[in-house]
Amino acid sequence: MKINSVLCLFITLFVSATSFAQNEIKPPRGYSNDIGNMISMLDNLKQRVERYVINLDQEGTDFLLDENSNSPGAIIYHLAATEAYYQVYTFEGRGFNASEKRKWETALNLGEKARNEFKDKPIQFYLDIYDEVRKKTKELLKTKGDDWFKTKTGNMSMHWAWFHVMEHQANHMGQLAYITKRI
Repeated sequence: MKINSVLCLFITLFVSATSFAQNEIKPPRGYSNDIGNMISMLDNLKQRVERYVINLDQEGTDFLLDENSNSPGAIIYHLAATEAYYQVYTFEGRGFNASEKRKWETALNLGEKARNEFKDKPIQFYLDIYDEVRKKTKELLKTKGDDWFKTKTGNMSMHWAWFHVMEHQANHMGQLAYITKRI
């Protein structure tokens, strides 16, 4: 009887440790060291963000804490829009063009327009957009090396720009943790 309890505890701890934490920052194969480490951290944050929302039903996906807040679905879309912006900013040295603005601007800015527009879609709709943007980020970053990370666009280095994307995700991860505990 005791052996089964100990075994269950060990299995639970092992599964928790391996599925809820990466436990190391390690560049994936095919990336330079610094860029690979950034990808490792970005992906770890994305996985943790997804954990907070993956099981939300429609009510949870559209949940608003108050009349000025943003829903979990809109926040995920916002994360994707921000990352898409930094793709064009760091790889092409520009802001969004007219077509990209139509696609991303509401999600980038959030607010009342987003509250009205981003609802009645399942959480997977938003996660798929996030996945698509991350896939492109990884493809783009794979073409660059650590020397590129040191170059600047405007007044920021590419490394700082992608650190900011990561920091931005971490901030919204905390927001999503708070919101999902209130649903």
